This record gives sequence, structure tokens and C-alpha cells, in this order.
Amino acid sequence: MEKPKFADAARAQHSILAPLEKKTLIWLAHRMPAWVNSDHLTVLGFLGMFLTGLAYWWARWNKAGLLWAIVCLAVNWFGDSLDGTLARVRNKLRPRYGFYVDHVVDTFGAFFLLSGLALSGYMHWKIAMGLLIAFYGISIEVYLAAYTLGTFHLSHFKLGPTELRVLMCIGNVFLIYHPMAVVFGHRFQLFDVGGFFGICGIGVMMLAAVFRNTRTLYRAEPIQ
Repeated sequence: MEKPKFADAARAQHSILAPLEKKTLIWLAHRMPAWVNSDHLTVLGFLGMFLTGLAYWWARWNKAGLLWAIVCLAVNWFGDSLDGTLARVRNKLRPRYGFYVDHVVDTFGAFFLLSGLALSGYMHWKIAMGLLIAFYGISIEVYLAAYTLGTFHLSHFKLGPTELRVLMCIGNVFLIYHPMAVVFGHRFQLFDVGGFFGICGIGVMMLAAVFRNTRTLYRAEPIQ
């Protein structure tokens, strides 16, 4: 049976921490034990995100959950960011399998993370679900662009998954001491404010990408 053709999309990563992160991941990949493969790291990354959701849920009763969420986000970063780098360093790439599995895992991971936040008491469930919908929306746009344009964008406006993890960790520390924020004289939960601006920011990123990619495709396929 002939394998379906698959064009591996070029990765575009222009986030703030990307240069440092790339060097760090390559350094780690060269030092990973031989028995560890990319699938192990993918599972570890997913487990980290699942446990992050549970840690936020636990934070509803104990603020220590916020600190555990930071640890779990670090575990997620390690597994989720290193799996592809390890495959590239060892020249054991499986582009179709890796692309599919990695992003299915991200889809479920985002659900568990934001469900945990919705149950934490630190973010209103409507804000959490709004963030989840926004994440799924921009993910769909990125996957469509990867298929039609051959470029897989890992960041928007200099922000990528690693920067978002760092912001969440900083937010967790603030939550311990300052769980409320004052906006225009009104008090709101800190993560509700952050989540609202996150939804707006993702919306702007998605609209900008839709406009840019639609224009590019329109020009690439003129009507004769």
C-alpha cells in the first residue's frame, strides 16, 4: 500500500525565549539516556499538564497547590518541548506521527489545565472556558496554515507556549499573596483579569493571522 504524501511544515519559532530554549533543549537531548525516547517524553509532558490541572483544583483548598502547579508546568515543559528535539538530534523523525500525536496531546492537555483552573476558585469557569475556546480557535488556524502554507507557527507576537508557562508560574506566586486585582476602581480575581486579557490577546493574534494568511493564499492562487 502506497503511503500518502506528507509535506513536513517548516517550523517558525520567534518567541522571546526561543534562542535560549533551543540551546537548552539540544544540550538536554544530547544527555538523555539511550533508553528514553520521544514517546516517553510526550507521555511525561501530558502527565505534567494533567497534574497541573489537578494541582489547581487542589489549590481551591490549599494554596500549596499553586506551587505544585509550577512544578507540574516545569515537567510539562520538559516533556512537551524536548520530545521533538530528541527525535531531531537522534535523526529518528516520524513527521506525520509526531505532528498528530503531539497536537492531540496538546488538545487534551489544554482541557485538563483549564478545567483545573475553572475548579480552582481562582478563575471563573466562564473565563476558563473562554480561554479554552480561544486556544482551540487559534490551534485550528495554526493547523490550517501549516497544511495550506507549509509553515507551522509556534509563536505569535513573540509569545509561545514557554512564555505562557512562565507567565502562569509568575501569576501563581502573585496569587498566594495578592489574589485580587483592582481595575478602574473595581476588584476582580487576578486570574480573571489575566484570563480576560488572554482571550482578547489570542483573539487579536488569530484575526491578524487569518488576515495575513488569507491575503497570502489569495495572492498565491489568482483567478485566471
